[in-house]
Amino acid sequence: MFKATAITLIPEAWPGPLGASILGRARAEGIWDLETVDLRQFGLGKHRKVDDTPAGGGAGLVLRPDVAAAAIDAVQSCNEMQQTETALKRPVIYLSPRGRRFDQQMARDWAAGPGVILFCGRFEGLDERAIEARDMQEVSLGDFVLAGGDVAAMAMLEAAIRLLPGVAGNSASITGESFENGLLEYPQYTLPREWEGHKTPEVLLSGDHRRIEEWRISRSKALTFERRPDLYAAYSETPTSNAPETGDEPD
Repeated sequence: MFKATAITLIPEAWPGPLGASILGRARAEGIWDLETVDLRQFGLGKHRKVDDTPAGGGAGLVLRPDVAAAAIDAVQSCNEMQQTETALKRPVIYLSPRGRRFDQQMARDWAAGPGVILFCGRFEGLDERAIEARDMQEVSLGDFVLAGGDVAAMAMLEAAIRLLPGVAGNSASITGESFENGLLEYPQYTLPREWEGHKTPEVLLSGDHRRIEEWRISRSKALTFERRPDLYAAYSETPTSNAPETGDEPD
């Protein structure tokens, strides 16, 4: 079973969207599990203090290393008692805007493992000593800053959990998605066949699966070339890739 542990100052925010739709059903079916750990319970003193002022001065507050480490150690200690000899140690992820940017490959790597421990930061961040001492991997959702790591953690977990066997009703729906083959996904159409003067491309109604597949690949290449040249540059380096047919419009 894939197990996710979220160490957070706002446990009431969980499970959020992870408790709904196919992810919620998959959790109920035992495909994955979620543990929420309140960082405040490891706080110090009468008021369970978890933070203090930055060394060297400055605005805001910084999460203390002793408090963070105590929470991580408690989770890992429990994990070690429960895991089998062949189980792998779950990585400890610190949600941070300065970390490696999360992507589909990372989602696949997480889904292939036993799970993750996610430390959701708050305030000005976490004392660097805790990050280093507990070998935490810093991961970012993107080039922007949130009030805390919880929303980012939920988004990353959703990306990974939906890849677990048995979560998606049709595994084929995953293999053709954006980023799975290095390209953005082709345009999708459904009923009605004509809407506000716009028609569904005739090729998609032809029943010719070879032509449909060629059209989809062509549109994926063109969209990626136009919207994400960085992705297309990486894709074009693969031996089987071809230049996009940017002029290839729907039939």
